[in-house]
Amino acid sequence: MRARLGIAPIAWWNDDLEELSDDVTLEECLRQVSLAGFAGAETGRRFPMNMSELGPILRKFRLSVCGGWFSGMLLDGDIEAEKDRIRVQMDFFTAAKAPCIVYGEVARSIQGERTKPLATKPRLNDEEIKAYGRQMTRFAEWCAEQGTPIAYHHHMGAVIETEPELDLLMKNSGAALGLLFDTGHLAFAGGDVLRAIDHHHERIRHVHTKDVRRHVIDRIDRERDSFLDAVVRGAFTVPGDGSLDFTAIVKRLVSYGYEGWFVVEAEQDPKRNPPLEMAKKGHEELMRVMAAAGYEVVS
Repeated sequence: MRARLGIAPIAWWNDDLEELSDDVTLEECLRQVSLAGFAGAETGRRFPMNMSELGPILRKFRLSVCGGWFSGMLLDGDIEAEKDRIRVQMDFFTAAKAPCIVYGEVARSIQGERTKPLATKPRLNDEEIKAYGRQMTRFAEWCAEQGTPIAYHHHMGAVIETEPELDLLMKNSGAALGLLFDTGHLAFAGGDVLRAIDHHHERIRHVHTKDVRRHVIDRIDRERDSFLDAVVRGAFTVPGDGSLDFTAIVKRLVSYGYEGWFVVEAEQDPKRNPPLEMAKKGHEELMRVMAAAGYEVVS
């Protein structure tokens, strides 16, 4: 079994809360990504959206694009409008030979609003999720036809946050809609990470290996505190620095034949948690658990 290790630049520059960002250039960020041992990086707000500009920097540090976020609005929008919105990123990712686009639904989401407590997250009833699943399937089928599939990111503060919501979306959508499985978001939402892998392994196209600090999450007041408050307090971290059992998680994924990217994606304060130091820690832990699970890590 083979897999590759990547990392998201959110440890260096937070897209939702810019004060949680390190003062480094794109080139310095990617230098540190390479130094930590990763083979790829997801895109972020300081990445140019074309390979003519980004390609030479990636080649310099022997890295590839291993994914990247797209702020989807299909829940309240029009499918043709979404096709137009994703077109530039899709063309860029196709040129970069990226494995997928990470689709995050931001319509009605409170994930980027610090004034909105976690308890005020948007909620859909079963019929609304069924209709949304049909729309997402049609959109995912079109994306796949264009050559770049999407992977759906369940996310704190969004319409698909909890394990039951994820179950309903997967049940009421087609195989073209891949899943970005994010260990940290599911654990924060109260889900059972291993059970979710059991239920949805056939749909998992991309994995975010986000760890959680359980002692921080347990002190979050969801009636008062926002998602960004939790991030600032250190709810998330890299594998090996938190509470999740990545030995069990990786073994469960290998048992179902997952071969793809494992991406460290852990937003936190770079002043309290230096990005290079944390990246090295996450890489070291993943290499350890992946070797124990029988993966060959491809560089």
